[in-house]
Amino acid sequence: MMRLFLLMFLLLSTGIFAADANSNADRGAPQLYRKYCVSCHGADGRSKTSKGKFNHARDLTNAEWQDDVSDERIFNSIMNGREVAGTMPAFSRKINQKEAESLVNFVRKFKG
Repeated sequence: MMRLFLLMFLLLSTGIFAADANSNADRGAPQLYRKYCVSCHGADGRSKTSKGKFNHARDLTNAEWQDDVSDERIFNSIMNGREVAGTMPAFSRKINQKEAESLVNFVRKFKG
């Protein structure tokens, strides 16, 4: 009986720790940008990288674009990708909603 109790306790505690680890797995926008965006948009957001030029990546520092585009559209582009003026892959399988929202705010900082 004691072994069964100990086994149940270990299984439950392992599950709790695993769930807690997954809930805190959100990565910060700078880390996400470096991992998924820099290769096309560049560290400065100007899309001057060779991959960015090839894919016609958006210049995130363009003030006119920043004024015209909504947060929702940026979010949708991140999650679903775009194939209008260029080719941007979808990241919905790589990042979660909260992370995409943090990237929207990060992209807005390039307006300066």
